[in-house]
Amino acid sequence: MEPDGGTNGTVVTEFILLGLVDKPGLRPLVFVLFLFAYIVTVGGNLSILAAILVEPKLHTPMYFFLGNLSVLDVGCITVTVPSMLSRLLSHKRTVPYGACLTQLFFFHQLAGVDCFLLTAMAYDRFLAICRPLTYSTHMSQVVQKILVTVSWACAFSNALTHTVAISTLNFCGPNVINHFYCDLPQLFQLSCSSTQLNELLLFGLGILMAGAPVILIVSSYIHVAAAVLRIRSAEGRKKAFSTCGSHLTVVGIFYGTGVFSYMRLGSVEASDKDKGIGILNTVISPMLNPLIYSLRNPDVQGALRRVISGKLALT
Repeated sequence: MEPDGGTNGTVVTEFILLGLVDKPGLRPLVFVLFLFAYIVTVGGNLSILAAILVEPKLHTPMYFFLGNLSVLDVGCITVTVPSMLSRLLSHKRTVPYGACLTQLFFFHQLAGVDCFLLTAMAYDRFLAICRPLTYSTHMSQVVQKILVTVSWACAFSNALTHTVAISTLNFCGPNVINHFYCDLPQLFQLSCSSTQLNELLLFGLGILMAGAPVILIVSSYIHVAAAVLRIRSAEGRKKAFSTCGSHLTVVGIFYGTGVFSYMRLGSVEASDKDKGIGILNTVISPMLNPLIYSLRNPDVQGALRRVISGKLALT
């Protein structure tokens, strides 16, 4: 920390991330576990993406959005885990102020796109099941690209707003973050200036970024459930529900962990629960998504087998 000529305090130039464990003896184990999780997550999501690209059966709107979701999952875990692994290797826990804000920006950028993509996938299921006759018109390739582009643009605006807003806060010390990556709630607790406006921004934009998508997703699936229950064939109902079950599971994990992370802004003490939710949000969820989407989907499973066998044939 450096003296601030305009005040009696000091200006924070770097933060100390305590990470997941305090005991040095546990750090090698944590390193191995998270390196394994990172490799599995990147490999699993890239395999799903490759399967979607090579399998003609998967060239549909639902899998177009799933491919984008796989890219986001790789990005989300890459924003947080490699930097944590490098700190474990170097035994340095300090993070420059600029790097902390950069990590925060990209984390909220990717999480924001996730919110809208999951909504687009729910809308796709609604059209496919409730409006099958007009599905190809309402979910054309142009519409798909517009939905993805708008998702990235809205998420960029949200992430940039939070990053600029937090850059206006003063950090005079302490500079210790009881977490393994930089995020808004932990930085709010360290600021020596008022965070009321920042918290209002987080609440207001959170309603737009998360609240509105949740309402749209729930509304879509209410209509989907009503339409599926009208299907007379038990096999037809089972097939319709199976295509929605994977998406609903991912939605539940994503929004459940996200809401818990940001509803605790008033908590002053740094809690290990935040670390657990952070692991679920940034590591476990991206790692499980390929498994969730391929577990009950024979088309994805078949495409994955062809991708893997093709790789083996080339080696």
